Amino acid sequence: MRRATLAGAALLACTVTGLAAGPAQAQEYRYWSFWEGKDSSWTYATEGPGTLRPADGTVAGFRFTVSADSAAAGKPRTAPGFDALCRDTPAKEGRKRIGVVVDFGTAADAPGGERPPASRTECAQVSEDASAGEALAAVARPLRYDAGALLCAVAGYPKAGCAERVNDSKGARSAASPGAAADGGDDGGPSAGLFGGIAVLLVLGAAAGWRLRRRRG
Repeated sequence: MRRATLAGAALLACTVTGLAAGPAQAQEYRYWSFWEGKDSSWTYATEGPGTLRPADGTVAGFRFTVSADSAAAGKPRTAPGFDALCRDTPAKEGRKRIGVVVDFGTAADAPGGERPPASRTECAQVSEDASAGEALAAVARPLRYDAGALLCAVAGYPKAGCAERVNDSKGARSAASPGAAADGGDDGGPSAGLFGGIAVLLVLGAAAGWRLRRRRG
């Protein structure tokens, strides 16, 4: 009986944990993605524009997109050619030149009631220790950030919102912070953390019951 109880609890725990590990529908967000231009192609940046400090002669790209993760994010549609972007900007002592590509995305990516401006390319000449965010600010103001330093708007686009959650199945939009996405469970269903917690409680409860019956016996 004791073994059966423990085995049953363990099996149920494994089943619940398996549910937590199952595939879930990816949640998409509307946001500004950040890219580094390398060898005439774009690579998704591993740092934010506020901390990444590009070297002289490099290119930073920004694309307004709708995606669930970096693998699905739309890349800037202009090639990251530094020579083409900065050929009319002569080098200066103590300064560096950063090519900047700003792609405002497509009409399908735009928030309701807004139209994306035409893409633009600039050459930012900034201090040698400037970040990519400072290079962007030099050529595409005004910028807007949220309290967590997430880039929300470039050149005033979009007018409002920041990392908005997009519900494709209903075509509805609702505001959500990046933190809410990271915490999980924001899609209205139970989170993996909740399932995992239930599994652990089942195992611990069965073990405690077995020990109690053993002492009474």
